[in-house]
Amino acid sequence: MSKVHTTIALPTGQKITIPTGLFINNEFVPALGGETLETVNPSTEEVICSVSAAQAADIDRAVQAARTAFKTTWGKHCPGTERGKLMHKLADLMERDAQVLAELEAVDNGKPVKIARDFDIGDSVGCIRYYAGWADKNHGQTIETNDLQKLAYTKHEPIGVCGQIIPWNYPIQMWAWKVAPALACGCTIVMKPSELTPLSALKLCELIVEAGFPPGVLNCVPGYGAVAGHALTYHLDVDKVAFTGSTITGRKIMEAAAKSNLKKVTLELGGKSPNLIFESADLDQAANWCLLGITYNMGQDCTAGSRVYVQDTVYDKFIQLLVKKFEQVKVGNPYDEKTFNGPLVSKGQFEKVLGFIEEGKKAGAKVLTGGGREGTKGYFVKPTIFAGVHPEMRIVKEEIFGPVLAVAAFKTEAEAISLANATTYGLGAGLHSNDAKQCMRVSGALEAGTVWVNQYNLLNNNVPFGGYKQSGIGRELGQYALANYTNVKAVHFNYGEELEWPLV
Repeated sequence: MSKVHTTIALPTGQKITIPTGLFINNEFVPALGGETLETVNPSTEEVICSVSAAQAADIDRAVQAARTAFKTTWGKHCPGTERGKLMHKLADLMERDAQVLAELEAVDNGKPVKIARDFDIGDSVGCIRYYAGWADKNHGQTIETNDLQKLAYTKHEPIGVCGQIIPWNYPIQMWAWKVAPALACGCTIVMKPSELTPLSALKLCELIVEAGFPPGVLNCVPGYGAVAGHALTYHLDVDKVAFTGSTITGRKIMEAAAKSNLKKVTLELGGKSPNLIFESADLDQAANWCLLGITYNMGQDCTAGSRVYVQDTVYDKFIQLLVKKFEQVKVGNPYDEKTFNGPLVSKGQFEKVLGFIEEGKKAGAKVLTGGGREGTKGYFVKPTIFAGVHPEMRIVKEEIFGPVLAVAAFKTEAEAISLANATTYGLGAGLHSNDAKQCMRVSGALEAGTVWVNQYNLLNNNVPFGGYKQSGIGRELGQYALANYTNVKAVHFNYGEELEWPLV
């Protein structure tokens, strides 16, 4: 086996060869200094393999490859129709390999295979296809001016080389969200996946080659944020950075952009999202959506509905329903098709979530179900509900990123809105009511980039997604995301007016 590939055995017994080198200029190569990092199976706590870890010199290589491709074979040198064809081919290949990709995701991330295959990869394929359709349709405008001898028109031109930094909670889906609009617009990419979950991003690079993308259009450089991420965000030949992750890191990226070359930045950051249950709601359905809102992806979701506020007149009935449903969630082996919650992604995340649970107990919150580890091996956490909480508790104020829910009661609509908006975040929010007027009032009053009414946590590739307040800058998905990867050029064209000089 080469230094940039290895063979691993999946829990099904199947052996697959995966790339472990950096992907630069359509080739897998070791880091120049030979540095590596280990990736761990969160179900078994065992090392899967080592992959190359990019350093500053490797980032420079990748950026140079991306710049060369932008100037020669991509950007303005590849028609939108051709970009769209290549993207459709990539989507077809991802669909073909969905099972293998899902199993790799389960090993590296802990995500249940069924969820990864049917939702994450299915949605990612749809995302690639959606933006493939935009590749030749991202037009400017012809603008009338004030006479018959001039016109103005706008062009949407690709920004250039884009650094993209994705998190570990949705390795394939976040890859697609970042890559698809950038490729459609004609940008080239240097992608840094999380050091915790690099394997699926590297496997997807094999499909980039198979689909026929020119060398340098997409480069993938796993590495640590403090080294590879730092080098990418400060690089003077990177024109734009797109980041999904914590608000703390988002601030550092904005600082890097300002101190380097004022590169454009889009940020999708954290959340502490509220979910409001009004007395007119279908309580059984509301409980189902609340369950999905906090246990989907083991609660490792930036829009996780981690604060539930229930009108006092239906509080007791709703809590009984919710606890019963929580206790039916199957936690365990991600290769079991019936498993809904696998392990958390890493030992660090596991300890962080358990730490929040213990702090909630010490602060006086009451555990209604869950409240600790599931089993004795692997990073499994029982879905947990806390009641008896107040706004100043850390489990109410801070993003936990695990299957931990805080529930409280409210009396009036105004109080519910006030509680919901009492956060520095503003990524998502939900409300459940069968009063149409109330739904309109409350959805308008909630300070969040996405508001779900009588549902939760479901997104669409053609609908924009992003945050208010400290939850980010810019929007992903839908037509809105195209603006993240284009510059608008205005051209003033004189085809008849002659200038007499002097003017006065």
